[in-house]
Amino acid sequence: MNRWTTCASVAEQRCIGIIRGATADEAIGAGRALVRGGVTIVEVAFTTPDAPAAISALRAACPAATVGAGTVLDAAAAFAAIQAGAQFLVSPLVAADVMRTGHRYGVAVFPGACTPTEISSAMELGADAVKLFPAASLGIGFLRAVSAAMPQVPFIPTGGITADDAPRWLEAGALAVGVGGHLTSGDPAGIEERARELVRRVSR
Repeated sequence: MNRWTTCASVAEQRCIGIIRGATADEAIGAGRALVRGGVTIVEVAFTTPDAPAAISALRAACPAATVGAGTVLDAAAAFAAIQAGAQFLVSPLVAADVMRTGHRYGVAVFPGACTPTEISSAMELGADAVKLFPAASLGIGFLRAVSAAMPQVPFIPTGGITADDAPRWLEAGALAVGVGGHLTSGDPAGIEERARELVRRVSR
């Protein structure tokens, strides 16, 4: 899968399930539950112990899913994620070395930004989409305002978003939403159930 088909998959799914596990096994279990619930774009945060192993395992266990790495802060982490099979990279900041590394290997990169200047810098560096972070703190009104001024930017608001408010972010102009703790905490059965509800809420 190249970066263009990854972006098309994200646009079609309209949501990314974000996993921050206490262990790699926990992350794998959460990822499999997300996929069973219909969330087929899954991000494993690099704050998860042995995140590369979790990414590799999810790629093997869920071949129809698109699995990426989150909280990627530098080129070393980006390369480790790609070597593990990550199909996209997400960062909480605009890191040029992360974008260069991802694109060198044909992997989509979604850097994080929270000001118009950061958003513009991300786009100039070749961002495939911009993670608007922290979305809940910035607010839907912020997304509407920056989307009106910068309609060329594909935004993925992330941080504090729930299934209940995800549709409003999409209506405000988001390409997709990133949903983390609300979706992926707790036991696998609960994660699967919440995943089904999120997919229902974001479906066109």
